Amino acid sequence: MKKLKVAIIGCGGIANQKHLPALKNNADMNEIIAFCDVIEERAVKAAEEFGAEGAKVYTDYNELLANPDVEVVHICTPNVSHSEIAIAAFAAKKHVYCEKPMSHSPAEAEKMVEAWKKSGMQFTIGYQNRFRAEVQNLHAACEKGELGDIYYGKAHAVRRRAVPTWGVFMDKQQQGGGPLIDIGTHALDITLWCMDNYDVDSVSGSVFYKLGNLPQATEGNLFGAWDPETYEVEDSALGFIKMKNGATINLEASWALNMLDSREASTTLCGTEAGAEIHSGMSYPKNELIYNRGRNGQLMEETISPTGSIAYFGGGSGEEGTIDCKQWLEAVANGTEPLVKPEEALAVTKILDAIYKSAEEKREIKF
Repeated sequence: MKKLKVAIIGCGGIANQKHLPALKNNADMNEIIAFCDVIEERAVKAAEEFGAEGAKVYTDYNELLANPDVEVVHICTPNVSHSEIAIAAFAAKKHVYCEKPMSHSPAEAEKMVEAWKKSGMQFTIGYQNRFRAEVQNLHAACEKGELGDIYYGKAHAVRRRAVPTWGVFMDKQQQGGGPLIDIGTHALDITLWCMDNYDVDSVSGSVFYKLGNLPQATEGNLFGAWDPETYEVEDSALGFIKMKNGATINLEASWALNMLDSREASTTLCGTEAGAEIHSGMSYPKNELIYNRGRNGQLMEETISPTGSIAYFGGGSGEEGTIDCKQWLEAVANGTEPLVKPEEALAVTKILDAIYKSAEEKREIKF
């Protein structure tokens, strides 16, 4: 298989923690030939560590997109820039992997989808948690109808104290929001995907700015004390999502909340035949999936064997970012559909925005 020529736009935390290692782990399928960052030293460092021989460095993404050798672009920049970069990339006939969320606003996300459809290129969003073994298992069970009619779900994205103190996470102008748009997006994506229900009727939300500006609240933060003076985003957000078929989803998202049970990128599903819970986050030493149902006159709980693994697409198990990257590269190479579809990511963005809007306007948002 011919190696795809990949470019990275944005060489900060998410690029170095997820995208670049995942691409390196799939080096038989790609080579990274271009790096772009507004801070040139970051692009140079990434190119030296992960780049192919002769990899080019840019500070202007438009110049990178003009490089005819680049086939695939990974967008790893702050949320507010996703749309303009993706639209330009599609115009330049590049395949696009955009980091989550699709955008900070539904209007910009819709522009991205429109540009993608006109381009004929491939497009996906970085919801790598779908590739975790327990999420794959739960999704397969839902597809087979093993839970029956799933009428209630809960999307969990709660940290007791784990406010990210680097980058632009607390900058509302750059990110568009805080924990809701950052980690709530993963929990909601998992929940909607497993329920296979994107038909929203209404959304109500509450958004709290309670702990971010309290100096004493920084004590015990996993990533060190944050600066209360520069904390611009919410510290917690709650959403109540009603689907058109009557199903209901509760979404909870927080970087800092006085709650013992810290669950992140997790979901609870309740169906007519069975229920299921994914436990993941600070309160759990390992990720686990628990099914619950009645059987033989008793209540039962079932879990995955710790020796199990799951293969996906081209085969093999491993860290979810690596598996996500592999299936994405295979989709581009083979002209097949990636697992995370743009329309699904757009639905997530619309719901998150509605929660913010509902809280601000103190009303239910009808879809």
